[in-house]
Formats: sequence, structure tokens, C-alpha cells
Amino acid sequence: MDHELEHFQPRNAQTIKLSETIHRGEPLATRRSSTLGQIFFCEGCCCGRSDKGFPALPKEMIKERWKTLKLNGTIQLTISGCMGPCDLANVFYLLPSDGVGQWFGGLAETWQYETLIQWAMDCQQAGQLLPIPRSLECHRFTRFQPMSAATQV
Repeated sequence: MDHELEHFQPRNAQTIKLSETIHRGEPLATRRSSTLGQIFFCEGCCCGRSDKGFPALPKEMIKERWKTLKLNGTIQLTISGCMGPCDLANVFYLLPSDGVGQWFGGLAETWQYETLIQWAMDCQQAGQLLPIPRSLECHRFTRFQPMSAATQV
């Protein structure tokens, strides 16, 4: 019955086009194909929660700079809810267009976020995804690293 009801709900042109594409069995595509990647900043149960003793996430500064510098067409910005590895608050995830993501955690200083903004600007200017700056490499971690038998005990 729910499936029947969805036909009566108003839908915009984008939703109709998407539905028709799926119905025809055609592959889905996005207009953001020129985007080099996407960066997700966690702002969940721990990340950015200064009220819980964690370093603040300068969300408004990041969003304002990203918008002013028009970086979303190069590196799409997403501020997300909890992404999981809470013991490494403040976490961000970089998802390049090749789909092989990288995790970083433990950001605590405004300069680290400024470094990421500068990195996105450099990527925009270069027209390619550049390596994360060396000053942030120490924050890289493996998200689903198997635990050794000794660690599990």
C-alpha cells in the first residue's frame, strides 16, 4: 500500500527524472562529476562537543570560507553527524573521486582546519586532488583495522 501512496505525493522535477531513470534501468549519474572529492567533518556525539570537553569544530568558519572561496565544486564539504571513531574526536574523512577514502582524527587547533582550507584551495588551483599536507599526516588512521588477538583480550 505504501508503494501505491507514493504515486500521489507531489514530487519535484529532479525526483521525477531520477525515478524515471531508475525505472528504465539506466545508470545513475551526477552533475558533480568534476568534483575531485568530498570531505566530511564529524560533529556528532563527541566531535566538536566542547561542552563534553572535546575541542570545538570551527564549523561556521569552515562553511563560510568554503562558500566564499567557492571550494564546493572542487572538494565538496559535508558536516556530518557521528561518523563512529569517537575515541579519536575530532574526525574528518576524505573521500576522493576514486572512492578510496582516508580517515583523520584528533584535530584540536584552528590552524589544522585552516591548513585543510588552504589544501582545498591548492587542489582547486591545481585542478587535481593533492596529498594531504604533511602537518596533518600524523592524524591519519585506519578506520577498520583488524584487532590482534592480544588487543582483543
